[in-house]
Amino acid sequence: MDAAAPGPVPPPLVVVLTGDDAPPSLRAVEALARVRLVGEPDLAAALPGADVLFVWDFWTEAVAAAWPPSGGPGWVHIASAGVDRLLFPALVESGTVVTNSRGVFDEPIAEYVLGLVIALAKDLHGTVRLQGERRWRHRETERITGARALVVGTGPIGRAIGRRLAGAGLAVSGVGRTARAADPDLGTVHPMERLGEALADADYVVLAAPLTDATRDMVDAAALARMRPSARLINVGRGQLVVEDDLVAALRAGVIAGAALDVFVDEPLAASSPLWEMPNVIVSPHMSGDATGWREALVQVFAENLACRVEGRPLRNVVDKRLGYVGSRGVQ
Repeated sequence: MDAAAPGPVPPPLVVVLTGDDAPPSLRAVEALARVRLVGEPDLAAALPGADVLFVWDFWTEAVAAAWPPSGGPGWVHIASAGVDRLLFPALVESGTVVTNSRGVFDEPIAEYVLGLVIALAKDLHGTVRLQGERRWRHRETERITGARALVVGTGPIGRAIGRRLAGAGLAVSGVGRTARAADPDLGTVHPMERLGEALADADYVVLAAPLTDATRDMVDAAALARMRPSARLINVGRGQLVVEDDLVAALRAGVIAGAALDVFVDEPLAASSPLWEMPNVIVSPHMSGDATGWREALVQVFAENLACRVEGRPLRNVVDKRLGYVGSRGVQ
């Protein structure tokens, strides 16, 4: 007697870790998989049976605490470009594949950075402040054409920033893991160990690097002292790239001329932070990449990658868990 034919393979189970809000629509995901939405309290119970974990709440630090001692989903996807909150030892050492949402934020962040450069050069934040005080005070402003911008971070976001700034007339260079000349987006790229030398020549220093052991606290008092007194620091990467107390001290002492900060060590930024009231600082609430439609785009990136998995094609945006970002190939 012939053995019974195997039954149909059930679709994968995707656990979606939500936060204060849920994804806008998961119809494309539900067409490919069984979907279970959970909050942080239910995550530990949901993970052992999950095939995939979709970390929609990219602020969470609950995944590490909930990760099962053995097993766990074979694939974890996060709805952000940064993956630093996922790279805890148990996940790094596991065979679980990690992917991110690379591509959603590149151009919006590049546009935002260009806006910040213009705002700083033209003192737009000062103009708004004076308008609120009904004060008519004429000032001269700066040109951005010919100014020198140093982009720290040579991934897709850093490259988009480089292209946007170069298109506006700035002379762009970069800092990354590997030195190279004549990069199509960033011009001369300096190695990370020569960051201090590169800082000395820049009018605008833009931080767009991922948070790794190599980049944490890389802008400290010594690095700030290498910058020009007329230079500005723009951070759209991670708050932990900068030693915040050192930056406050440098701004107060006039070591650098100003800063535009979209990310902070602790978020939301505490109301007691002196950064709020500094006239040479622009503070924004981690919004540089959040252009209209970004939530839908995040779901689309995951759904397209889920289709790759269901159809047996390589996943895209695969993170090198040792490096902390998507590697050169980015597929698996």
